[in-house]
Amino acid sequence: MPIIVNLDVMMARRKMSLNELSEKVDLTLSNLSILKTGKAKAIRFTTLDAICKALDCQPGDILEYREDVKEEA
Repeated sequence: MPIIVNLDVMMARRKMSLNELSEKVDLTLSNLSILKTGKAKAIRFTTLDAICKALDCQPGDILEYREDVKEEA
């Protein structure tokens, strides 16, 4: 899928752990981990909103579209 999730990059820039983000956005560690590794098939706008607020960033800082990325088999 050509959508790249840069959640780990933003977390590193903000020096925030997965545990801390999980508490701030009220999501389980497993759901955040799925999103962080790019294995999620969808994200709710409310979740994206909460993540952007917690990390003080824009949706485009977390999600990126690249045509040159091929889907894994």
